[in-house]
Amino acid sequence: MCRNIKTLFNFEPPATEDEIQASALQFVRKLSGFNKPSQANEAAFDRAVAEVSEAARRLLTSLHTHAPARDRAVEAEKAKERSRLRFG
Repeated sequence: MCRNIKTLFNFEPPATEDEIQASALQFVRKLSGFNKPSQANEAAFDRAVAEVSEAARRLLTSLHTHAPARDRAVEAEKAKERSRLRFG
């Protein structure tokens, strides 16, 4: 999985539209191999990002869990600690 795509489900506060859009963009970039598509591919690229965003939004709103929502600040600190241990 692309390291830049973050888990968006079961957080408090819930994922924002910008976070969903950013994850969709990263996913389409990974699949296509383009960081920025050429003009010839731009329409297809943008359409794919919009479709993946919509699919992600539907997925996030349809998922259910009994687990308590995770705190974004706590999870960010855990990620920083993992990074510090990994990279020193």
